[in-house]
Amino acid sequence: MPPSTRSAWTKTLGQLTLVLVAALLVGLLVGHPWPLLAIAALGVVAWHYWKLRDVLLRLTARQRVEPSGGDGVWNELDRLLYRTQEEMRGRKRRLVDMLRAYSAAAAALPDAVVVIERNSQRVRWFNDAATRLLGLHYPDDVDAGLGDRLQPLPISRWLAAGRHAEPMTDAASPVDPSLRLSLRLIPYSDELWLLVARDVSKMMRLEQMRRDFVANVSHELRTPLTVVHGYLDMLDPGEQPEWAPILEEMRHQSQRMTQLVEDLLTLSRLEAQDSVVDEEVAMDSMLVTLRREAEALSQRRHDISVEDSAGIDLLGSTRELHSAFSNLVGNAVRYTPAGGSIAIAFARTADGGAELSVRDSGYGIPAAHLPRITERFYRVSTSRSRESGGTGLGLAIVKHILQLHQARLEIQSEVGRGSIFTCRFGPERVHPRDRALASTPFPTSVTGP
Repeated sequence: MPPSTRSAWTKTLGQLTLVLVAALLVGLLVGHPWPLLAIAALGVVAWHYWKLRDVLLRLTARQRVEPSGGDGVWNELDRLLYRTQEEMRGRKRRLVDMLRAYSAAAAALPDAVVVIERNSQRVRWFNDAATRLLGLHYPDDVDAGLGDRLQPLPISRWLAAGRHAEPMTDAASPVDPSLRLSLRLIPYSDELWLLVARDVSKMMRLEQMRRDFVANVSHELRTPLTVVHGYLDMLDPGEQPEWAPILEEMRHQSQRMTQLVEDLLTLSRLEAQDSVVDEEVAMDSMLVTLRREAEALSQRRHDISVEDSAGIDLLGSTRELHSAFSNLVGNAVRYTPAGGSIAIAFARTADGGAELSVRDSGYGIPAAHLPRITERFYRVSTSRSRESGGTGLGLAIVKHILQLHQARLEIQSEVGRGSIFTCRFGPERVHPRDRALASTPFPTSVTGP
């Protein structure tokens, strides 16, 4: 207890004692001590109740009342109450100033920011950029359903994915279809989500120009490369033995250049697509083909196993999915030393979807490279990639093919212990397998030589 409070308490207690003692003495003089003592005690209680009433009035009043003078316990309580109220008012002012500053900062952002209720998907708050980019207007769209306000964007289905919602990298603005937006959902609490929309129109135009340039250049390179191949095939190393190493290196480099051009054209074609024509992809024959390709590339240097525990097929493009799976299997063979193992597995997932994984016991990928491993021309080891004949575009092609199938690529790797590349498909991509129409019987588990 502070000294001032202790002093006020002691003084009030002393005053109470003096009043009761005086009442007792007067009562003794007049011959009625107990009635006078009771009357004095009741008066003291009434006085304290009156002071308590003043405290309650101060607590309920919205006006600022200066504390009264005096040095009793009620005066000290009055001063403490006044000081507490002043501190609360100060904290409230600082909090209001902070909220105004944060609100002004959010309103000044060039990106649209919308606060959404998790369960109802209703709009709680949005900044000025949301009006320009998303067409939301205050106060009409506050407490309105976001999916209804942002038609025709599939916002409701996207929000239903919650924390697993993948960012929309290219979506048309409801205000202007020529305005391209990137949408990202940020769940920052159990009840509220944050929707951030960014104008990426300029970036998308530059990206389109880059894709067109790469596609045109790659297409134009086809003709001169064909001519070079033709002349190289006409040259016989037997006529000029000293030219044999040079001709062999020229053939190797021209073939590598041709493969690079083909991969660039494939990547440009995939980037220009918005969807694929769905067909039933027979996974039993697909796995047989992948096994055959792995064995041909391995030349019996690796232990290759294939397991099909899913018993289902996929919906999508057989050609594109074969290209993606073949890229993963080819990488596993190229980057696994002789004597290593490669396991291809097709299985169901807990959410009703499916996954195809390629596990190897190769060199492994350092963790620092994993976030960028699917970028075009990104190489973990330049010398090793060139020795294996890779173009640096395989995983970029895999990523784009999976995106066209609403699937994703997950990579786990540890240096010295190998890598696992997993293609995960949602339940909408799963199709029951018709055993009667299966083109090639496939056992549950097959192990290579």
